[in-house]
Amino acid sequence: MDNKIGSQLDSCKPANNDVGSAPQNGTVSTIQDSPSPAHPTGSRATLGSHIAHRLVQIGVNDVFSVPGDFNLTLLDCIIAEPGLNNIGCCNELNAGYAADGYARARGVGACVVTFTVGGLSILNAIAGAYSENLPVICIVGGPNTNDYGTNRILHHTIGLPDFSQEVRCFQPVTCYQAIINHLDEAHELIDKAISTALKESKPVYISVSCNLPTIFHPTFSREPIPFALSPKMSNCKGLDAAVEAAAAFLNKAVKPVIVGGPKLRVAKATKAFVELADACGYALAVMPSAKGLVPEHHPHFIGTYWGAVGTAFCGEIVESADAYVFVGPIFNDYSSVGYSLLLKREKAIIVQPERVVIANGPAFGCVLMKDFLPALAKKLNNNTTAYENYRRIHVPDGVPLKCEPTEPLRVNILFQHIQKLLSHDTAVIAETGDSWFNCQKLKLPEGCGWCCRYEFQMQYGSIGWSVGATLGYAQSVPDKRVIACIGDGSFQVTAQDVSTMIRCEQKSIIFLINNGGYTIEVEIHDGPYNVIKNWNYTGLVDAIHNGEGNCWTKKVNNEQELIEAIEIATGEKKDCLCFIEVVVHKDDTSKELLEWGSRVSSANSRAPNPQ
Repeated sequence: MDNKIGSQLDSCKPANNDVGSAPQNGTVSTIQDSPSPAHPTGSRATLGSHIAHRLVQIGVNDVFSVPGDFNLTLLDCIIAEPGLNNIGCCNELNAGYAADGYARARGVGACVVTFTVGGLSILNAIAGAYSENLPVICIVGGPNTNDYGTNRILHHTIGLPDFSQEVRCFQPVTCYQAIINHLDEAHELIDKAISTALKESKPVYISVSCNLPTIFHPTFSREPIPFALSPKMSNCKGLDAAVEAAAAFLNKAVKPVIVGGPKLRVAKATKAFVELADACGYALAVMPSAKGLVPEHHPHFIGTYWGAVGTAFCGEIVESADAYVFVGPIFNDYSSVGYSLLLKREKAIIVQPERVVIANGPAFGCVLMKDFLPALAKKLNNNTTAYENYRRIHVPDGVPLKCEPTEPLRVNILFQHIQKLLSHDTAVIAETGDSWFNCQKLKLPEGCGWCCRYEFQMQYGSIGWSVGATLGYAQSVPDKRVIACIGDGSFQVTAQDVSTMIRCEQKSIIFLINNGGYTIEVEIHDGPYNVIKNWNYTGLVDAIHNGEGNCWTKKVNNEQELIEAIEIATGEKKDCLCFIEVVVHKDDTSKELLEWGSRVSSANSRAPNPQ
């Protein structure tokens, strides 16, 4: 990371609340939500201005950056763009996480870093965005054009005259890479990269030579026409055949169920999924990484299907069904609880964004999920058997044992109070760790539960993700109050950008759960490496605050102190960043983590197959 501190931040406040992502059920994505600036002439007809203007056109109003000598002139162009705010972050990793969080709410995010030292620092965050199908435009300030093709060795490199190391690292975690070291092809490469990110819903990498952003070029002399992305289309015959085969399979089932998965987001098929659920009457569940994509107030919703650690009675109904429709699933070792799900392929219909597979039988390609689901809805017989079975066996959730006001605080009591905070005006960010399991049990308010107001990073599971993601998410939805649940170990990885939250006048509530270590790792495999040095977390945030901006901190040890802290955070400090450190016992974990940890440990410790 370059050590310069000049972020040249005019204002961190969002310019507007427009969402520039493609419509969920639209046919053509013409992306033009922000007013167009004046016709580019003179100094405006430059590569840097074109990039900035394109970002505004697709719905980006905030760019997360770390300055370095190769990207400074590009940052000047971003600051000069009326529709863009440059958000200077404390490090590149958090800038990438912030772009990830921003993309979850806006549909696209952007970040700018410097060559190699910045690029390789942000790489982990871009990999996470790739795994979560998030379009993030990652722009890197690159070497001077005159240095390409020479035998020169540059700073910020590993000491070799080969400048391709960075782009080779980005190739596996981006869907397109553009190296712009010549202005004649820059217009085409920029537009190709950005449009590819939007179409594929994956990150892209753009390297811009440091001496090009402010140079006039005739290809930028006209106002860029907003993107009109050609929509993907289903093969009509394939769609009809898939619907006919799926309907025949399901209509002969006695107690079918339907389960929503995380790829509902990338397929833009959440409304189509609800349409199918309304029509079929099946018991409706959601995979853990799809929480927030499916309305939890749906009359046939039975909870999270996560095998042995999911919602009580949900797993029994799903796994005892004679047919299940999984829509956009990801089955990995974490979501399958160490490969312990009791599912049978011959009972399953798997619907992916562009493909349908029916049991052990036929597969249909070029069939879009958002076309398949409503077409199937018209062909299915209403069947409520599985839901009726659920109603028969369901026992309402138990209530945690009451805590004495001054008794040491328990995690289950904490989340009882977090539940009361949830409303249409809140969003939840859950960090990797026990917060996965505790937040999974939160009941999202009606109208909130399918607006993507709940986020966590299950596929990649990078600890520390939530700090940057909270920054980016809060910046993208200033009308929402973000509630972030973060473990102490994760917070130590990325704590610095609480500073940026204060700078940007954000009003999130961060619950820092201090239990003295990496609890999720303890339950998989314990050792002394899972114990961390305890910090004075409120003291740290107070030092970062340093009397500048609005920030309030409180350490709580019992329920009475927690109640008082929440009253202050939602009352006199409601327009302030609130940081509440919650001290709990090191062994205070959810029962789900205990079960999940033992099963994942078993999967990790399998002996090698005989050679």
